[in-house]
Amino acid sequence: MTLDWQVFLQDDGGGRTYLEWMFDAWGWTLSVAGSAWVVAIASGCLMGILRTLPQDTRLNVWLARFANAWVELFRNIPVLVQIFLWYFVLPKIFPAMQQVPGFVLVVLGLGFFTSSRVAEMLRAGIQAMPRGQRYAAMAMGFTTWQTYRYVLLPIAFRTIWPPLTSESMNLLKNSSVAFAVSIAELTMYAMQVQEETSRGIEVYLAVTALYTVSAFAVNRVMAFVERRMQIPGLVVAGNVGGGH
Repeated sequence: MTLDWQVFLQDDGGGRTYLEWMFDAWGWTLSVAGSAWVVAIASGCLMGILRTLPQDTRLNVWLARFANAWVELFRNIPVLVQIFLWYFVLPKIFPAMQQVPGFVLVVLGLGFFTSSRVAEMLRAGIQAMPRGQRYAAMAMGFTTWQTYRYVLLPIAFRTIWPPLTSESMNLLKNSSVAFAVSIAELTMYAMQVQEETSRGIEVYLAVTALYTVSAFAVNRVMAFVERRMQIPGLVVAGNVGGGH
């Protein structure tokens, strides 16, 4: 078997090389993954907090039920099915969504799917803390918001950061499902170029390398943040971080 890497220097018929096309597709992959990560963290953290609110008012009870329903809904449906629902089904049910770009619909589908996992991590991180932390904050006169802002969330985020690193890497890899709705990301690029050039081995090796580099970069960034957040004696963390 002879590998022909010159295939990436060939013109794709549109005035650019297959190499330039691949980097364009890599940009789409990173854009989808990065945007979905923001959606996942924002909505996941909100749902995680709502699930741990003290059940002392009717409003808190209903907010917790809503958050529980959110998590169960989005984590029990396969990610590929959710992408299809967002892209094909919801715009039919809600005509206003037909004006929303496909990129945004994919980001929402992927982000909300991941948010259910983030919410579950944050819930576990908060509930793993001794109840005395919450009671001590209340005894000092903190409001519920201040209790979460200054006491619970800083420790909970340090606790869940390692699994959150793994989930962030999974999100990057799950972005490959965007090919199913014609988002021009790496997986779609690989399939099309393999068909046009019949050089599938070279193409898939290059795409695999880009996925690996991207996921490893996410791992290193999260590990750096983990080391910066570490409080000696408070949260157990590895010396090198990122061992996820």
